Amino acid sequence: MSDRQRDALTRLWPAYGLEIAALDGSCDPAALFGRRAPLVLEIGSGMGDATAAMAAADPSRHYLAVEVHTPGIANLLELVERHRLANVRVAEGDALDLVRAMPEGCLDAVHVYFPDPWPKTRHHKRRIIQPAHVALLRSRLAPGGTLHCATDWAEYAESMRETLTADPELVDVHGGYAPRPAHRPVTKFERRAQTAGREVFDLIHRRR
Repeated sequence: MSDRQRDALTRLWPAYGLEIAALDGSCDPAALFGRRAPLVLEIGSGMGDATAAMAAADPSRHYLAVEVHTPGIANLLELVERHRLANVRVAEGDALDLVRAMPEGCLDAVHVYFPDPWPKTRHHKRRIIQPAHVALLRSRLAPGGTLHCATDWAEYAESMRETLTADPELVDVHGGYAPRPAHRPVTKFERRAQTAGREVFDLIHRRR
């Protein structure tokens, strides 16, 4: 980490951070933010640029970003302070453990942008988008809430599409791959994928 990131982590974590492993089995979003508002869960926020941009453009909703990479957590905290984002909190640890601790129907949206594709067949079981995980995520969505996934791996995109379509409580909003939503910022990671000639696939499903 840079000195700036290290300083941000030290100063801002107590106010904006959540250690998932320290949860007692429950997580109250209203208590976490100090008020009630529609909640977006960002799984794998990376360096936090996209989360900060979306939260700044969407102040009426809360954004809870989950990440395991410490420099990314620190960078997002620095962005939160720089842009005075009162609607962002940052969680460290396993996103699925956090979701299990949350009440059903508490989420307005779940974003899973460019998750690890685990390209080797023997590692596919580690992918976040698989039937049991999707059922868990969907159970925490409010009726009408959306699960939005994006990836630049064509094989994973097709696997995602099949898994999401198979869930009986999810409706495919676009009947296949979605047009690129304007609300999803273009990140450095996505630009690298585009430079390498990889197509980016978006999938948006809504809970019935």
